[in-house]
Amino acid sequence: MVDIEKSVICRLKKGEKEFEILVDPDKANRLKKGENIDIDEILAYPDIYHDVRKGDAIPKHELQNFFGTTDVEKIAKLIIEKGTLQLTTEQRRKMVEDKTKEIANIISRRGINPQTNTPHPPQRIINAMEQLGIRVDPFLDANSQVDRIVKDLKTILPIKFESVKLQVRIPSQYAGRAYSEIKRIFSEAEERWLNDGTLELIIKIPAGLEADIVEKIGSLTKGNFTSKELERSG
Repeated sequence: MVDIEKSVICRLKKGEKEFEILVDPDKANRLKKGENIDIDEILAYPDIYHDVRKGDAIPKHELQNFFGTTDVEKIAKLIIEKGTLQLTTEQRRKMVEDKTKEIANIISRRGINPQTNTPHPPQRIINAMEQLGIRVDPFLDANSQVDRIVKDLKTILPIKFESVKLQVRIPSQYAGRAYSEIKRIFSEAEERWLNDGTLELIIKIPAGLEADIVEKIGSLTKGNFTSKELERSG
C-alpha cells in the first residue's frame, strides 16, 4: 500500500491538458527504468486528475478522448513512462543520498587503493565526492554513473579497478556441505574435484571484494580452506 504522505505527483502534458496521478516515487522511478512493477503497487489513488490537489477525477469520456481507453492502469503506466515526477526537496535529497551510497558501495567493491591494495571504505568515497562537489543523478542507474564519478575522484583519491583470479581449495569434509552455497555465490566458477575429495574452485572477482569473499568461504568451512591468488588484472 502506498504511503500517501510520501507519495508524489507524476504529470504528463498532452496538448493544453495536464494529467496527474499520485504515486510512490521509488516504485514509479523503477517502472520508468523498465522494471516490471504492478501499477496498483505504485498508485496512491486509482484515478487520473488534471490537478491532484483539487481532487476532481477526470471523467471516463475525457480519458477516452485523450488516451483511447478508460483503463486507469494503462493510462497511469503511460503517464509514469512519459511524464515527470514532481519530487519535493526532501524526497529528492533522500533519493540523491541513497544513490550516492549505492555508487560509493559499487566503487568500494570494484576498486582498490593501489598504494595499499585494499578497498577504499564507502564513507571515504562519499567524503571525496562531497569535497569535489560531484553531482549524482537520482534517476540514472548507479552503474552508468560510476565511470564519470571515478574519473573525477581520481583527482584526489587513488583508485584502480582490478580483478583477481583466485584458486580456492576446500577439503572433502567441508566441500559437500558448502558446495551449494558456494555455487550460489560463484555460479560461474570453474570447479574440479580432486582424487581425495577436495573441491578446487577458480573464481574471478573484483579486487575490492577479495577480503569479503575469503571471509565468506572461511565461515562456510570453519577456516579449513586454502586460497591462492593466480592472477591480478586491471
